[in-house]
Amino acid sequence: MKNKKTHNIDISVDTYYIEAESDAKTDRFMFAYTITIKNKSPVAAKLLTRHWIITDANNHVQEIKGKGVIGEQPHLKPDESFKYTSGTVIETPVGSMQGSFHMVTDDDKPFEVEIAPFSLAIPRILN
Repeated sequence: MKNKKTHNIDISVDTYYIEAESDAKTDRFMFAYTITIKNKSPVAAKLLTRHWIITDANNHVQEIKGKGVIGEQPHLKPDESFKYTSGTVIETPVGSMQGSFHMVTDDDKPFEVEIAPFSLAIPRILN
């Protein structure tokens, strides 16, 4: 999924259902997501914090805030990318995620990069 550009930071998202880690009988559905962050700006920037809102089909919301991503605070020079994979567990076979990254340019200008909602869904459940 391609996301909109915010502050010349391009975000793309790919999601995957992890069947081996899921169990429908206990309402446990595991999803992985791969995020690619590309700095299309002429100024370098560092990702400081993340904020995720994860919602399942029962409207159960998990909110996650933290420093960096996967234990890192990537510093992206112009035209550099950073890719990482993480995961989440929800109680329904369909849900969604959205969020933001708080970043700062090398000239100390803070900004937010919005991550538009994307689906978490087991294969072939939506169509």
